[in-house]
Amino acid sequence: MRNIPAFTRADADERRKSLIAAATRVLARDGAAGASVRAIAQEAGVSPGLVTHHFGGVDALIAATYAHVGAAVTAALDAAVAGAGDDPRARLSAYVAASFAPPIADRALLATWVAFWSLVIARDDVARLHDEQYGHFRAGLERLLGDCGIAPAARRRAAIAITALVDGLWLELCLSPEVLDAAEARAIAEAQIAAMLGAG
Repeated sequence: MRNIPAFTRADADERRKSLIAAATRVLARDGAAGASVRAIAQEAGVSPGLVTHHFGGVDALIAATYAHVGAAVTAALDAAVAGAGDDPRARLSAYVAASFAPPIADRALLATWVAFWSLVIARDDVARLHDEQYGHFRAGLERLLGDCGIAPAARRRAAIAITALVDGLWLELCLSPEVLDAAEARAIAEAQIAAMLGAG
C-alpha cells in the first residue's frame, strides 16, 4: 500500500500564503473588479474550490490580502527605523525615506493599494482594516515625533500632516518617476518636516 504524505498545518499555511500572493498580483493587474475566485485561482494555479476551502470566498481572501500587504509595509518601515540607530531625528528620517525606496516605492504595490482603496467605501470590513492600518502608521509616527520633542497635544496633527505629505509624494514618485525621483521626494519631505519640528 502506497504511503500518502499527511496534510499538515504548514501545508495549509503555505497554500494560504500562495493564494494571498496570487490575489495581490490579480489586484495589481486587474483591480478589485477583476479579483474573482476564478481569476485568483487561475493565477495561483489551483482549483477555485481551494480558495473557498481556505478563505470561504473572495471577500475574506481580499481582506486577508489587505492585512498581509499592510503588514509587509509596516515591517519595511520598522526595519528602516531599527537600522537608524538611537538618534530620534535619524529614526524619523529613516521612516520617511523608507516610503520612497523598495519595497514600498513600487508601482505594483501602488496598483494593489488603489484596488484596496476602491473597496474602502463599498465594504465595511475593508474600511475597518484601512482605519486600523492607518491608525497603526500614525501611532508609529506619533511615537517618533514625541522622541523628536513634539508636544503631546501637537503629535496627532503632525503625524496626519506627515502621512499626507509622504503619501502624496509616494503617489507622484510611483506614477511619474520621470518627474520626481526618490532623492527629491526625500528632500521635499525632509524640508517640510524640519520646518514642522522647528515650529513644534
